[in-house]
Amino acid sequence: MGPTSIASILTQVRAQLVEVAARYWQDTELTDIFKLGVMDLWGAILDLHQDHYFEVIEDGSVFQASGATQLSGVPENCFRVMLIEPLNTVVDNSATAVQYAPRKYNHPDFIAARTVGTFEPNQAGVIYFDVTGPGAPIAAPKIRVAPPLSSNLKLRFAYYPMLAVTDYNPVPGGSDNALKAWVLAYAMAKEQGNGQRIPDAGWLAIYATEKQTILTRMTPRQEQEAETVDGLFQDRW
Repeated sequence: MGPTSIASILTQVRAQLVEVAARYWQDTELTDIFKLGVMDLWGAILDLHQDHYFEVIEDGSVFQASGATQLSGVPENCFRVMLIEPLNTVVDNSATAVQYAPRKYNHPDFIAARTVGTFEPNQAGVIYFDVTGPGAPIAAPKIRVAPPLSSNLKLRFAYYPMLAVTDYNPVPGGSDNALKAWVLAYAMAKEQGNGQRIPDAGWLAIYATEKQTILTRMTPRQEQEAETVDGLFQDRW
């Protein structure tokens, strides 16, 4: 069983709508409404922090160039950064000892890091980064870093991309009915005779219920209990 096509969901929508004239709602009109619903659900699922959408770049195209104060090769569709680390993390003589840690650009650690000189990637050290700029879909974010390196360092870059909507519903969790309700709510606004074109409250309520059901269904992603638990201050030991 694969993803549902947008066309089939819109067929269900048309079966529910009472079109006052032939093709009262154009396909492009309903598709645009559908895509807005997809983005609303995508944003809510992204905020679950359950890794439904994250991707990893491991081909060396993302790197910190020698002497640079921001990363190169950050993908245009990057919306949120999950992890940055050296591409070579194998423990051997050539392993890099660099660690990347998030900090605000005006944090004392970041300020101090901008005052030190460059160091080699095979030397132990912490590089602080801050994700700045508007990000996707406007432009790739600028990931500012300090201190600089004396040679290029290829990186493993895990991130959450901006969702691309094609001909199929890209939202998991059985979201077809929720998106049908979303499209109905906003399509029926076209029928409003008072000029305000407010979405239908009943269908919006159905969408809200379906949306909450999806979010509840999608977290947690796995039920296996860990044999050990993290200590409260374990990362500070």
